[in-house]
Amino acid sequence: MEYLELFLKSIFIDNMVFAFFLGMCSYLAVSKKVSTAVGLGAAVIFVLAITVPLNFLLDKYILREGALVWLGPEYADYDLSFLTFILFIATIATMVQLVEIIVEKFSPALYNSLGIFLPLIAVNCAILGGSLFMQQKEFATISHAAVYGIGSGIGWFLAILAIAAIREKIRYSNVPAPLRGLGITFILTGLMAIGFMSFGGMLTGGDEEEKKETKAAQIEEKKTTKEVAENTNVTILK
Repeated sequence: MEYLELFLKSIFIDNMVFAFFLGMCSYLAVSKKVSTAVGLGAAVIFVLAITVPLNFLLDKYILREGALVWLGPEYADYDLSFLTFILFIATIATMVQLVEIIVEKFSPALYNSLGIFLPLIAVNCAILGGSLFMQQKEFATISHAAVYGIGSGIGWFLAILAIAAIREKIRYSNVPAPLRGLGITFILTGLMAIGFMSFGGMLTGGDEEEKKETKAAQIEEKKTTKEVAENTNVTILK
């Protein structure tokens, strides 16, 4: 259940596009056709599914303070966190290069349609954002990081697929001239982001109940403390 909740949250609630607006350059540029959107979305899923767990291992065993203790007690005070961006981006660039080689080999048409945006996945802020959010969330195991990476990739895939399908249909609609192109795309993205915000309460109901119970317990504790203090004062006065 824990993995399912993390998976669904990373897709719908913490969506890279609609919650954090990351990866917008590729999202806007490659979403004119569904076919190219599917190809780029699949590549993003693959890259996030591989790089987030790999960067989790880098963070846990190399980068964070005390991570090098497995080399010996003399390395316990080392802190290599200043290398986080360099190593994360190096891992991402390696995986993107692998994806580019695979796509060029098995689907030359998709490779040509994606153009420069396929190698630009290496600098797609959604990819780096996935690893940085993973680091911020402090997952306990690599399986949590893998589930989060796959879910984040699927969330980005759904976002670009949805806007591509809408843009293919909307070209036949009577859109006002000033809003044609990116104008109406930004409006649609904002509306979809509002729609995805409705998923915010989907998996947080239990959290809200827990908060209410905790708040009620704190209030009850304060009342008890106040009553004890009043009784103590009365005893002292007697």
